[in-house]
Amino acid sequence: MASNKPVESWNQTSVTEFVLTGFSVNPENWTLLFVTALLVYLLTLAGNLTIIALIWIDKCLQTPMYFFLGNLSFVEICYTSTTVPKMLWNLLSKEKTISFIGCALQMYFFVTLGGTECVLLSAMAYDRYAAICHPLSYTRLINQQMRRGLLAGSWAIGNFNSIVNTAMVFSLSYCNSNEINHFFCDIPPLLRISCSDTFVSQLVTFTISGCVIIVPFCLTLLSYILIVFTVLKIHTVHGRMKAFSTCASHLTVVSIFFGTIIYTYIRPSSVHSIKEDHHVSVLYAIITPMLNPLIYSLRNKEVQGALQRVLKKNR
Repeated sequence: MASNKPVESWNQTSVTEFVLTGFSVNPENWTLLFVTALLVYLLTLAGNLTIIALIWIDKCLQTPMYFFLGNLSFVEICYTSTTVPKMLWNLLSKEKTISFIGCALQMYFFVTLGGTECVLLSAMAYDRYAAICHPLSYTRLINQQMRRGLLAGSWAIGNFNSIVNTAMVFSLSYCNSNEINHFFCDIPPLLRISCSDTFVSQLVTFTISGCVIIVPFCLTLLSYILIVFTVLKIHTVHGRMKAFSTCASHLTVVSIFFGTIIYTYIRPSSVHSIKEDHHVSVLYAIITPMLNPLIYSLRNKEVQGALQRVLKKNR
């Protein structure tokens, strides 16, 4: 945990808006960065909307696994939409400001959706565990009530995590500087510029966010350990490959998402590097939502088949 900051005199004026300084790039490169970010954002929207549409249209994809995948795509659209449009606007605008309330709302939605995705990915891992390790009981274990419960639980945990974190961060005073060295309002850069004693806030956010990230990650890991043990009992190579293929896409997404957010949030702020934080944030906030539909479509024959059927119908 970082060393405590001294509490500044209370007669200083608190900020009413923040300046998102964003990336440390030459202004001449802002146009290129804008075009690149816009392209990535449009691909993210197109890819995830395609996944949702395919699941809605094709009856073969209306199964528990794709119920969770469709909701993951919806979360990804909202997740990237909390940060990228504002970033694009700032790249075109000379004034890169965001109001105090706007910053709080951006953090609230971003952290809510991030926490929801953590739990949702864990629910998807449980779905794969039930399908592979208990195939005869699968419809009972992952019935409609269970699916809705897992989805509601994901959103409830994400909201609780966000409410606590947002309340802790925005109860601090910001009187020395209003420049956030980031392209969106996130916990570490805001704690860095506060003139209050941030020890309690860091402790609470570290604990709450740690639980929301690490517990689903451990449950996901446990699900895959049990899956591996079950798959190794299958005698044929074809059977093993088929079982593993149903998990490959999800495992890839889990590795990228959890790897980047653990690196960002489950570290003391004293070891944070601003430049590294920018790069990692781009990966989990912008790139990963774009990659998810590509990963699921390129490595999933059922999604590919559904896409081909839809395209044939429209010819």
